[in-house]
Amino acid sequence: MTTEQSPVLEFPAILYGSTATILRKVRAEGRWWAREYLKTGVFPQPRQMRQVPPDEVLVVRSAAEFDSARTRWWVHLFGEVFINLDEGVPKEERQRTEEAFESFCLSTPWGALYYAVSPPPPRSAERTASRLASVLRFWDVLQGPRYAFWLGKKYTLEELMDDIYRKTLEAWCPGGPASIREHMTLTVERMARATREDCLEAVLRLMPVLVEEDTEFKHREVLSDPDFLRERLSALPLKKFESISSAYKYTVTIQLADWDRELGRH
Repeated sequence: MTTEQSPVLEFPAILYGSTATILRKVRAEGRWWAREYLKTGVFPQPRQMRQVPPDEVLVVRSAAEFDSARTRWWVHLFGEVFINLDEGVPKEERQRTEEAFESFCLSTPWGALYYAVSPPPPRSAERTASRLASVLRFWDVLQGPRYAFWLGKKYTLEELMDDIYRKTLEAWCPGGPASIREHMTLTVERMARATREDCLEAVLRLMPVLVEEDTEFKHREVLSDPDFLRERLSALPLKKFESISSAYKYTVTIQLADWDRELGRH
């Protein structure tokens, strides 16, 4: 199901208020969504929407704002919906329900934003391409607000996507367009039809960049060795490889940290 785009940006009203109020409402909405999905097989639109005025600040990361009692948009708290969504459906239905819920959310600007900024697993190339394509579809309307991602900084949409994804985009399309929107568009096209080898090459381009920037790694020379990286990546089980196949920098950093600890034990 695809919603019609509106020139006015609206987000679920449950995401506006103090954090305590939002948490209570998000959990209730999750239980409601689960009940409706079990009854009808589809997810309805949120029960109440609220307009997001231009230049309104949306908090999209927990560490971006610490005054939790303040009334504002706490968009990152949408993640709480998954706990109650899962609890509301039989265990054997949870994976299918989560996939259907993601598809539903990606048909909306608020869902597109959430899944791009806080992408839950799996973070495969295929899934990431779909999530970034959704952001691109709602790009114009999502340009209105400002986004709190780091403490004390308010990002435009372009700056937000640049911060989170530019290294990923460079891994897929080295030397791509300066415009983050154009770079994302090109990357989505490549990522959506990528083979395992394409994914491997993208991750290989990203890993040395992450090692160079992160001073916490203790075995930096080994972790920058292309032969070592290719051998380790090729040996990963399919599911493990798929989890980093998009070259999403946070997931790839976790894999590098695992290998760094392994090297320390030898």
